[in-house]
This record gives sequence, C-alpha cells and structure tokens, in this order.
Amino acid sequence: MKFPPVKSFYVYPGLVLFYANVIVVFHSAVVTATSQPNNINITVPAVIAFGDSMLDPGNNDYIITKVKANFKPYGRDFFEGKPTGRFSDGKILSDFFVENAGVKELLPPYLDPNLQLEDLLTGVSFASAGAGYDHVTNIIASVLSLEDQLEMFKDYIEKLKVAVGEERTALVLAKSIFLLSMGSNDVSERYSVTAFRRFHYDINEYTSMMVNESSKFQKELYQLGARRIGVFSLNPVGCLPLQRTINGGTERVCAESVNQAAMIFNSKLSSAMKDLNKQLPEARLVYLDIYFETLPYIQSPSLFGFEVEDEGCCGIFNVESGPLCNPFQLKICTDASKYVFWDALLTNYRKELL
Repeated sequence: MKFPPVKSFYVYPGLVLFYANVIVVFHSAVVTATSQPNNINITVPAVIAFGDSMLDPGNNDYIITKVKANFKPYGRDFFEGKPTGRFSDGKILSDFFVENAGVKELLPPYLDPNLQLEDLLTGVSFASAGAGYDHVTNIIASVLSLEDQLEMFKDYIEKLKVAVGEERTALVLAKSIFLLSMGSNDVSERYSVTAFRRFHYDINEYTSMMVNESSKFQKELYQLGARRIGVFSLNPVGCLPLQRTINGGTERVCAESVNQAAMIFNSKLSSAMKDLNKQLPEARLVYLDIYFETLPYIQSPSLFGFEVEDEGCCGIFNVESGPLCNPFQLKICTDASKYVFWDALLTNYRKELL
C-alpha cells in the first residue's frame, strides 16, 4: 500500500492508575498507591503506537479506505465536537496513555501532513483502524497492515535522523514506549463472522498464526531500536454489541466461543512474549492484559455509572460502526456516558477515561 512521503507478565491494571502502573513497569520505578499519573517523575521522550482503531487517531483519513470515522457523530464529545478520525465520541486509548505519560495531550496520526518536528520527537501513531495480524483482514478493509506501518516507522526514523542526528534518534527510540494493539478484527470479524478463514484454520492454528505475526513485528521493532514495547491483549470481544447481535442468540448474550478464542490468543501472546524476552536481552516487553480490565464494565456496568452494556450509543441494529454510524442513523443516544460502547465495536470516551 502506498502512503505519503521488561520482561513479560500479566498486568491487571486498576482504573485510574492503569497508565501510571504501565509506565512504572517500563521504567522500574517505585510508585505508591496514592500516586497520580501526572505526578510521576519519570521521563518518557515519546510514545509510539501501532495497530488498529484502539490506537488510531486518524491515519485512515489519509488513505483510500471505507474504514473511516471523520464524520459526525464521531468526535462529538471531543474538543469542539469535531470528528478527527478517531473511532470514538472523544479521545481514544492512545491519547489517554500519552497524556498520563506526561508527554503531551494527544497522540497524532503519522500521516497528518501538518506534523511538526516536536510532534515527531514526542511520538506519533502509525495505527490503522480495521487492521489485523491476518493479511486477509487488511486486504478486505483496504487498511494499513503491520508491514505498511513498519515502513512508515522506518520513514519516521529517517526524518528524525535528518532533524536531530543519529545519536539523539537512537536515544529517543531506546527510551520511548511503544504500544501495539491488534487482533480484535481478526477474531471478532474475519474468523467468527465470515467462514472463509475457518476453512483454512481451526482456532488454535489461527491464533498461533496471529501470535507469530505479533512476535515477528516485535522483533523488527527491536532491530530498529525499540526497547520498551507494550502489547495489549484482546478485549472480551464476544461481548461487543456486534457479536451479541450475530452470535448471541435471541437474548443477545456474550458469544462465549468468541471470548474463548480471545483468551486462547491472549494466553499464547503472553507466553510468546516471555520467550521473546529471553531472545532479546535488552528489551522490556510487557503483556498488557485489558481483557480482565474491561470485563467488570460489561458484567457490572452500574458499579461504574453505566446503564447499558449490550448496545452501542450509535446504531439501532447494533451492528453499526464506521460509515454505518453516521448523522442519518435512526438511533444516536443523547447521553453516551450511559453506554459502555460507543458503536457496535468500540467502547466510548468515558469508559476509556475511567
């Protein structure tokens, strides 16, 4: 596709201190239970993100694809109520992470033509909504694969070298936090919704293929200078409104077979990262378990101030996301803060804020 010129262990993060704890893990610092993320005296020069919609702040706006969110009602709870390409009513996980790391308020998309040197030095996102480890996922969605994102990252490195020299570039890469979120589109859509991949793989084979692609990518990042790499697990994707509608029966319960597939992938990913740490002695690879961080919001939404956990704020049929979630939708809720999910695939701004 063409585009413009630690050691691994389970992390069961708390709510407010999730980002702080992750940063502490990367830096081997000590933080008390009362510490707040913006009070941690740790220097992170940049946060650099790869993956899918969870970390994509708008790269898809600059490529030819239908997987976009640069129209209302997306972004309605953002700064001026403007859509930015983020698949949310407001900020996304990468924004909260970079803010709580003390780097800057928002993580911009690398393909934004208005980026300045300071933006590059403090980090960007190469993620592309709709992307997956499975190359078929990327071809069908016409989005940026991990290979595409890696080529963009190489271009980014060269820009840094020209601007600040090789020595400072190497330091920025070694001290920065790299994030990867991918696999949801593979498991929840490519494998469980369409039958094509099930003709070629059983779920153990498919998740092994995904993990192999993840490990390969982490090695490539390491070879390019990255040392602190965090990889997010899958969410309980069987509880997405889309999955409830398609595989949840008449009562629209969570699709347990899909959740089971996510847990199989998560277990393999964690084990693979432990092995990678042995192979890459200077790396600090952190498995970030968000499966069990998200589950309580779905099982007991009222404890967190939510009222609806099985429907998206946007969409009357609970299959809508991207172009199907638009200003002409018959149902767009008036108060998204009551919903765990913004659309049929993604949680909303308030849930990520918590």
